[in-house]
Amino acid sequence: MLPGLDRYLDEETWAVVEHEPSHPQYGLARLLSYMGITRADVHDLTDPSAKTGTDARVHFFAEAMRPASTTDYWQQLELPDFEQMGALQLIECSGPQAEAQVIALKMREVLETPNKTATLVTPDRDLSRRVSAELRRWGIEVDDSAGASLDQSPPGVFLRLIAKMVADRFDPLSVLAVLKHPYANMGYPIGRFRTLVRELEINLLRGPKPAEGLGGLESLVIAAVAQTKISCELESWFTKFKQIVKPLEDLALSGEVPFEKFLKKYVSVAEELCVSENELQTVLWQGHFGEEAASFISELLRASDIAGPVKSDIWPELLESLMVGRMVRSPYGLHPRLQIWGPIEARLQRSDVMILGGMNKGVWPPEQAGDPWMSRPMRAEFNLPLPEKKIGLSAHDFQQAFCAKEVVLTRSEKMDGAPTVPSRWILRLQTLLQKNGASLVQKSSAQWLHWQADLDKPDIYSAQMAPRPTPPVSARPRRLSVTRIEKWIKDPYSIFADAILNLKPLDNIGEEPGGAERGTFIHKALEIFVERFPKELPEDAEAQLLQIGREVFSEILTYPAVWAFWWPRFEKMAKWFVEFEKERRSHYLPVKLEAKGVMKIGAPFGPFELSGTADRIDKSQLNEVSIIDYKTGSIPTEKQVETGISPQLALEAAC
Repeated sequence: MLPGLDRYLDEETWAVVEHEPSHPQYGLARLLSYMGITRADVHDLTDPSAKTGTDARVHFFAEAMRPASTTDYWQQLELPDFEQMGALQLIECSGPQAEAQVIALKMREVLETPNKTATLVTPDRDLSRRVSAELRRWGIEVDDSAGASLDQSPPGVFLRLIAKMVADRFDPLSVLAVLKHPYANMGYPIGRFRTLVRELEINLLRGPKPAEGLGGLESLVIAAVAQTKISCELESWFTKFKQIVKPLEDLALSGEVPFEKFLKKYVSVAEELCVSENELQTVLWQGHFGEEAASFISELLRASDIAGPVKSDIWPELLESLMVGRMVRSPYGLHPRLQIWGPIEARLQRSDVMILGGMNKGVWPPEQAGDPWMSRPMRAEFNLPLPEKKIGLSAHDFQQAFCAKEVVLTRSEKMDGAPTVPSRWILRLQTLLQKNGASLVQKSSAQWLHWQADLDKPDIYSAQMAPRPTPPVSARPRRLSVTRIEKWIKDPYSIFADAILNLKPLDNIGEEPGGAERGTFIHKALEIFVERFPKELPEDAEAQLLQIGREVFSEILTYPAVWAFWWPRFEKMAKWFVEFEKERRSHYLPVKLEAKGVMKIGAPFGPFELSGTADRIDKSQLNEVSIIDYKTGSIPTEKQVETGISPQLALEAAC
C-alpha cells in the first residue's frame, strides 16, 4: 500500500524526485525504484474516474511541491480554479493563544452538524495542550494521541518536587512547592492543611533564609513557639512533617546510598505526604497518571540490582531524565467526534474537517539540528540518510492531511513576542496560488478571527479613574514620625496604604536579610557601645565593639548570609567607627542616645503630632549641639536636604 502516490508529475520531474530527500514523494520514489516498477504498475484502490475537489487539490499540491530545479514548468502550467479545490483556507492568528482559540472554535462549530467529525493535526505539543484547555470551557474533553509526558503529570511533578526539596536541603521555596501541591495533605482535611501551610509561610518562611536542612526549619519553629508567633496546632503539624521526611534527610546526608534503599524510602515519604484523610490510601497512584507513575516506580525497583549507589543531589536530574519521554495517554473515547493527532497518527486516518495547526518554520516541518559527530559527506559515505529525509517524511504527512475533504490551516504570526516565518509549504502554496490570483486566506478567515477576539471580550467597558485617595479627616493619621514625612513627600500613596488601609507588604520567601534588618542591628550595636563608653574610649575599643556586635547579631548569625556578607562589613565599619570616635571626642561628647521628641502642630480638625528619635545628640565644649543619625544605606544629597525633600534631620531638631 503506497498512500498518496503522485500521479500528476511528469516522468522527468519524477526522476529528479528520486534525488530530493526533502520532497514528500522521495520515499515512495526510492521504494518503486528499488522494487523495479513504475507508477503505472501501481493500481488505484478508488475509481479514478470519480473526480472531486480533493483530486484538484492533489494536482495543485503536486505542482506546488515540485523540485526547485523544475519550477520553471510553473510558467506554462494551467492549474484548476481555487473554487474547484474544495473547502480550504488559511487563518493567520496574532499569537499561539489566539491560534488555539480559533482552532477550539472551529472544532466546537463542527459539533453543530450531526455526525460531523474534526481533528487537529499538529506536531506542536504546546498548541495541542492549549486547544485541549480551550475546549474545556464548553465541557469538551478530547483524546490527544500523543498523551502527556510523565514528568509533567501531577504525580510526576509531585515526585520531582520532593526530590528537589531533599537535594536543596529543605530550602523554604522547595518546601512550600511540595506542601502546596494538590496531592499534599499528610492525612489532614485538605482545607485545614492549606491553612496550616499558609500560617507556616507567612509567620516563618517569609523573611531571612534559615539554615540548611530540617534543623534550620526546626529552629525557626522553636523560636516562634517561644515568642507565641504560631499556634500549637502548627507546632504539632510540623512535628509530624519532620517525622515523615527526617529518615529521607538522614539517608541524603549519608552520601552514596544503595539505589533500592534510597528509592524505597523516597517513595514511602511521598506516599505519607499525600495519604488520604482517613489514612487508608494514598492519592499518588490513583487515575491513569497514578497508574503509570506506579508502573514507572515498579520498573525502577526491578532494575535496582543493576543500578549503582545514588546521591540525593543528583536524584532530581536523574529522576527527570528517566521520566522524560515516558508518555501517559488518557483513557480512549473521551469525545466521539473530536480528536487531536500527531502527524504520524494522521497518515492513514481521516476526519470530515482536518485542522493543520502550527504551520510555522521550525514547527512543521521541525527544525533539523546539525549532527555533532558526522558531516553530510560522511553520512553519505556511510549510506546514512541525510537530515532532509525527515523533512520529506514530514512533507508526506502534511500532503496526506492537506488532501482531505475540508482543510483549515492555522499559524501564529508571533511567538513569544517575536515575528514568525510561515512554513516552507505555506510559502510554496501561496506563491503558486498568486499566479492564478488566488490566496489561501479567505474572507471567512477574518470572521473566525473576529469571533476569537470576542470570545473573552467583556460586554461592557467602563472607564476607571486613576486612584485619588481622599479619605475623610477622621480616618487620616494624626501622628507621623519624621522618617515617614520624607516618604509622605515622595510617595503619599504608601502612607495611605499603610496608615489607613493597614496594608503591609509581605517579605519574600527565604530571602537574604535585607538592609532594614542590617541597619536595625548596627544601630543597636553602636547605641550600646556609646552608652557603655560615653567619654573615654578603652584601648581595645575595636574589640569591644566587635564583641557587642556579636551579642546583638547573635539572633541572626545562624543565617548563612549574615556571616557571609553582614559580619565582614560590620568588622570593617567597626574599625572606621572607632577611629571616627577618637577624633570626634576631642571636640564633642555624646549627651543623649535615642533621644525622643514630639512636636504638636495645631490643625483645623485637631492637633497633629510629629515624632522623632535622634540616634544621638552630641555637645561641644562651646555648648554647640550636633544631631547624628546613623545611615547604613545611601545618604541624601545636599540639594535634597536644602529643598526639603529629605527633611529628617531638620524635623528631628524641631522635635
